[in-house]
Order: sequence, then C-alpha cells, then structure tokens
Amino acid sequence: MIIPAQFNAKETEQKWYDYWMKNNYFHSTPDHRTPYTIVIPPPNVTGVLHMGHMLNNTLQDVLIRRARLKGFNACWVPGTDHASIATEAKVVAKLKAEGINKNDLTREEFLKHAWEWTDKYGGTILEQLKQLGCSCDWNRTKFTMDPDMSASVIKSFVDLYNKGQIYRGYRMVNWDPEAKTTLSDEEVIFEERQGKLYYIKYKIEGSEDFLTVATTRPETIFGDTAICINPNDERHTHLKGKKAIIPISGRIIPIIEDEYVDLEFGTGCLKVTPAHDMNDKTLGEKHNLEIIDIFNDDASLNSFGLHYQGKDRFVVREEISKELETLGAISKIENHINNVGTSERTKAVIEPRLSDQWFLRMEDLVKPAIKAVLETEEVKLYPSRFNNTYRHWLENIRDWNISRQLWWGQQIPAYFYGDGKEDFVVAENIEEALNLAKIKTSNAQLQTSDLRQDADALDTWFSSWLWPMSVFGGVLDPENEDFKYYYPTNDLVTGPDILFFWVARMIIAGYEYTGKKPFSNVYLTGLVRDSQRRKMSKSLGNSPEPLGLIEKFGADGVRVGLLLSASAGNDIMFDEELCNQGKGFTNKIWNAFKLIKGWEVSETIPQPESSKVAIEWYEAKLQQTLLTIDDDFEKYRISDALMTIYKLVWDDFCSWFLEMIKPAYQQPIDSVTFAKAIEMLENNLKLLHPFMPFLTEEIWQTIKERTPEEALIVSTWPEIKPFNESLISDFDNTIEVISGIRTIRKDKNIPFKDTIELRVVNNDKASTYFDSVVTKLGNIISLEYVSEKVEGALSYRVKSNEYFIPITGNIDVEAEISKLTEELNYTKGFLKSVQGKLSNEKFVAGAPEKVLEMERKKEADALAKIATIEQSLAGLK
Repeated sequence: MIIPAQFNAKETEQKWYDYWMKNNYFHSTPDHRTPYTIVIPPPNVTGVLHMGHMLNNTLQDVLIRRARLKGFNACWVPGTDHASIATEAKVVAKLKAEGINKNDLTREEFLKHAWEWTDKYGGTILEQLKQLGCSCDWNRTKFTMDPDMSASVIKSFVDLYNKGQIYRGYRMVNWDPEAKTTLSDEEVIFEERQGKLYYIKYKIEGSEDFLTVATTRPETIFGDTAICINPNDERHTHLKGKKAIIPISGRIIPIIEDEYVDLEFGTGCLKVTPAHDMNDKTLGEKHNLEIIDIFNDDASLNSFGLHYQGKDRFVVREEISKELETLGAISKIENHINNVGTSERTKAVIEPRLSDQWFLRMEDLVKPAIKAVLETEEVKLYPSRFNNTYRHWLENIRDWNISRQLWWGQQIPAYFYGDGKEDFVVAENIEEALNLAKIKTSNAQLQTSDLRQDADALDTWFSSWLWPMSVFGGVLDPENEDFKYYYPTNDLVTGPDILFFWVARMIIAGYEYTGKKPFSNVYLTGLVRDSQRRKMSKSLGNSPEPLGLIEKFGADGVRVGLLLSASAGNDIMFDEELCNQGKGFTNKIWNAFKLIKGWEVSETIPQPESSKVAIEWYEAKLQQTLLTIDDDFEKYRISDALMTIYKLVWDDFCSWFLEMIKPAYQQPIDSVTFAKAIEMLENNLKLLHPFMPFLTEEIWQTIKERTPEEALIVSTWPEIKPFNESLISDFDNTIEVISGIRTIRKDKNIPFKDTIELRVVNNDKASTYFDSVVTKLGNIISLEYVSEKVEGALSYRVKSNEYFIPITGNIDVEAEISKLTEELNYTKGFLKSVQGKLSNEKFVAGAPEKVLEMERKKEADALAKIATIEQSLAGLK
C-alpha cells in the first residue's frame, strides 16, 4: 500500500464520517451494557456554529467517544431550541423587509412564516457539528417545538398549576420594548452607563415656592402620582399636607410622607411613579396612589405624554429636558453613572412595567436542587468554585415569570370563558378546558367557541428545563424503556453563563418530576476570548469562522488546538496558532505511522536487546499514562488528559521509542519488534481517538484491512495492567545520559557516524538496564564501568555519576585546551565582576531583592561553569 506523503484532512473527514454514519455507530438502543448518556445543550434553531459551540461540542464528543471505547452504551442526544425571542425577532425582521407587519397577521399566519424560517435555517448548525466530527445519535435529534416536546411542556404547566405552583399575577415585570415581551430577572443584564441627573422644580400648590426632585428619567414625570418626603426630614416640614404641581402637564399630586425616602440622597424629595418603578409601586400600594402607565409596548409615550405622544422615550428625554429648561423648571443637570438593565437577547434597555403575567413559585421547588449540589453532592459542578454562584442564585431566588408576549413557542394552556381576570381554566387541550369551564360556570351550554386561549407563549427555558427528561419521553410516559434506561444522564457540558437559566432549572425539574437528579456531573467551560482577552463577537470582528478554521487546519487540528488550553471554567485565549499546533501534531503522528510502515520486516533476524528493553519501557510508560488520564477524566481535566497523551505520543513514542527500535539505514527490522511497534501505535490511536477521530480512524484502517466490527470507533480502550515503575525512572536517567553524549558530539563536531567509547564511574549505583539503548543511541563502540576518573577524556555528570568519552583522533587536543582556557578566563572575569557587586555594601543595601537574587544566581552559575571547565581541562592534560 502506498501511504500518501501528507495527511489529507478534507478528504479523510468526509470519508470516515460517511462510514461511521453508514454503519450506525452513533446510534444507541437499550441493551445489557451500562449506559453513558449526554444531552446536548440545544443551540438556537436558527443559529450557526461559533467558537463557543466548537469548544463545548468537542468536549462532549471526547467524552462520548471515550465512553464508547470503554464499553459503555454511549448515547449523545442532539437537538435545537426554538429560542422564542431570538427567532421571533428574526422572523419579524424578515417580514418587515418584505413590507409585512406582524400585527397585520393572525397568529396562524405568523407561525406559518416562523415554521418556514425554521425549516430553511433550522438544520444548519447540526450539519456544521458533523463537520467537527460530533458523534451524536442523529436518529434521536429533537427540537423543543416537536409535537411530543411541546406536549411535555403543556403537561408540565398543567401539572404545576394544579399543584398550586403556577399562578397569574399583576406584577411589575421587566419589559423588553424591542421584543415586546417580558423577561425574567435572569435575562436582564445590568451595565454601568454614563447618564445625567436632572434636578426638576415642582411648584407647590397655592404658593410661589417649589420643591426640587432629582431624577435620571425626566420623561416619566407624566406618570408621577405623588411626591414623597421623609417625615423626619426637618428641611421639608413646611411641605407636609401640601400638594405639588407637575411641570408641563400642570397635574396636581399629593405630597406624602414615608421613611423609605433616603435623607442623604438627592434633595430628600422623591417623585413617585408607581407604573414604572418597582419601589415606587410598593410605595403606591401603601399610600393608595393612582397608577398611570405612560408607555406603549415599544416604549414610546402614549396619550398621557401629551404632545410627546408617539415619540421614543430617549428622544423625549432630550426634548423634555430642553422644554423644562425653557420653563425654568430645571435647577441643574449633573453627569451621573447609572446601572441600566438591558435585555440579554435584544440589548434594548429594559422598562419596568405592570402587567398580568404567569409565575412559577420557586421557594419550595428549589430546595431539592440546593441540597443535591451543596449538601449531598449528588450533582457535582466542575470546577467547584461555581458552587458559590449556584448557592447565591438559588438562595435568593424569586418567583419565575414564565409568560412571554410572543407567538413563537408553546402557547399557554389557559382558556378564558369570560372577561374577568379569574375567568379561566387550565387544561392540556380545549376539549378538557371546555369540560372544566362547564363545571366552573355551571353552564352546560358552553361551547369551544366561547373559550379564548391566552395569547402568550411560555418562556423558552420552561421548555428546555425538561430537556433531559423530555428527549426520552419521560414527561409523557415515565415508564417507557428509553427513559428508564438512559435517565438520569451522566455528564452535562455547558457554559457558566447559563448555570442558573438552564442547569439549575433542569436540576429543579428533575427532582420535581422524578425525584432523581437529571445528571451527575456538570462540566462548565470557559469563554473563548481573543489574545487581548476580549470576548469574541461579530461586532468586534475578532471571531474566526469555525468552518474556515476546519478548512485550514483540519477538524482534528482545530479540536486539539482548542482543547490544549481549555481547562474547566477558565477562559481560552484563542489564537490560530493553537490550531496550527494541532495540525502540527496531526502531521507528527502521520509521519510516525509512515516511518513504521516504511520499514522492511525480517522474520529471521533476532530481536536486539535495545528493542526488547525499549518495548518494556514504553509499555510501562503507556500504563502510567492510562492511570494519569483516567484520573484527569474523573476530575474533568480534559485539557490535562490531552496534554498527557500529547507528550506520550510526541516525546515518548516519536522522539524516543521509535529511535530506540529503528533499524539501521537500509536494514530490516525484526518481526517481533515490528509487531510490538504496531501494537503500541494502535494503543496510541485508541487514546487519541476521542480527541482526533478522523486521523486516528484513517491510520487504524490503513494499518491493515478491517471489518466494520473492527473499526477504531468501536474498538476497546487499552486495558490497565500492573507495570514496573522503576523502568520509567531509570529511563528518565538514561535520557540525561544520552543527552550528555549528544551535547558533546554537537559541541566537538563529532559526526554521529563516528563511533565513540564511553566510560562510567557509577557512584549512584544507577541501573544498567538501558545500556543497550545508550550504546545504540550514542553510537558507542564500547561501554565500560570504571572506578577512577579517565584521564585525557571529555566528561560530564548526571547526578553523582561521571561519564567520560576518551579523546580520539577526531579531536585536536591542543585546540580544545586553548578553547576551554579562553572560556575559563572569560567566565572567571565575569565571576569577578558579579562578586564585586555583591561585596559592595552600598549596592547590596540599595538594590531590590529581585536584582540581588539575579546576581546571586549569576554567581552560582559561573562557579558551576568554572568547575565543569576545569574538570574538562584536567582530563585533557
């Protein structure tokens, strides 16, 4: 067989992925084996692959491929999330570009467009994951809007409502005026922004006096329904019982008293706008104030905004401040840093808004999830430092606003039969709702046409919190075979940014519905940042195109490059050089394989002692590595595991093992050693396969012809066996001995083809087991152990042992003595200057400790060098 000079990643990747798919290696069905299960964090259905996906899914593929090799029934469930806010926004934008307004469509018409969009773009990211090599069970692909997935969500809602956990309430919520929907607290990102503080003057009714209020939002004065002062504030006793006049509108509002007002902040007078501030709403309820909502759903002002009606809130802020100044109603304007809430999805500034919404009570639901992570450790977070974040979120949890003013998503299964806020029933379908409504109203004449389903959709997270259960049908049918076999799952790989949104909620749902954890381990990845530590984003232009990287460096090269620096929870400073390093590793392995297959094999020549020893050492090294990487995987140090394998293959296998067994130029290798070399290569391929699936399968299948049952992807992980640890430490010593010989050959220009002699004073009583290797790799004609130093020889030390290479005709002794004498004199001069500094009391007293440390190191290094040169000179004279 002719082996190509270079590994062709592009050709190989498609070939083997097609082969794996054809042979159904990724598919899992329940059997006698122990299951190993991962559910994918479902990416947005309309998304495309980015660097975060690359990292996250490579890690999952490593875990699933290794489990498959270790004999588990490995099942990795892929899928996508309908991403209600993001997807609806994209569909609305597409319709707008076509001249269609969403509000002009019926729900059914809009959903038709949304499904068309999903069908067109929905499979993109999953197809891209295939190019990365992801071995998902594609037969099990799920979408959060699949009929059975939606049915699971609806069943969950009805169940929790019937348990009294879901309720409808008129509350202050976070309103996203761009997406025109509410958001949960966790979907609001707070940012510090430069703003202004406006000091507005309100006239006091019946006088020429005025009071001053400091506000960052002058546009909200149209919603003011009181001015509040602290009853203990002596500055404002004259205002008690009086009324104030709102500038521009002229509306009269009461001046109320409450100790809530901070005496130290601002002017001591607080404008109260109950419809647009959480704290103001509380004050309003306490003092029975009127509630005036001044905003439309897009945050433009409504009719309460008078001549500003229809204008955006930020435009009004600029214009109203000028009008107030013209009226003399502003005393001053100051710069002010403000903490502004923004929408995680649309980046729009959030508007507090009173609204009828659906909420899930969290106080009791959260208790098993706190216990599972923080007490019993049934669920472990890696790294464990995220336990503190988890604790903070869950111990301070508020009821979850689960309704969204969207059409794309599961429609809330509440059916109204009247105009009252409580005139509704909750049921899984309209037929059940009708029966419940008849009972509730005692009206047997009701028909389905009398019912109106709540128009809102459920929060996307209310769908995905069921994911590990619903993908196996566990919500609809908890007794089905798949669910009983695969659940609880094993590992979850995700980002810490959704630790609360998704991870904690899945744990909550798991215990609520099954009494069991949904998974055992949560591996939290870091963010992929650029070399300047900036988060990668399209707007910054610092995010490489993932498929472009695969095209340039090969999927295996990209996977290795990403994972070499991806320790759990720590951000990756991504640089393309990482992928180049991965590609370089790919080439190294390919060239090692070519070297072995290029050797002529002889069945008759005996096995050299050096080869026998080399094999024993490498087998021990392999076993040591197996233990190390098993420990790394157990602790979810995936990057460390890869680095351990990288060093085993690059250093131990390529740089040492192959050199030790390599036959002489144009000579054959014995069949016993060759067979062992292939065996060791195959073991390496098994260790590498989870990280580099394409390259390893290509080499595995090229070594010899294999049946589908013998493919690498379904082979067996190397077995752990007892090994001789002293072989490893002895060889580490041998490496130093060989390195000393190579250094002398290089320094003295002694060609490797020229044999040399080696004499050893074995003061250390070091093992002589690897002498045959030293002899081969040093091209030594004779190796002898002596009791005394050898005169007229070049020398070096390894620990306490002394090594001597007798001078041969290859070396001009006089020239060598002259060269060493010159180097000795220079080093003595250097030492004298360093010691001069260190004996100078003024220098020692004034120099920083780091500088002194450096000078002392220079002194020690010079002394050691002088001793070595003098020893070499003594041997030459």
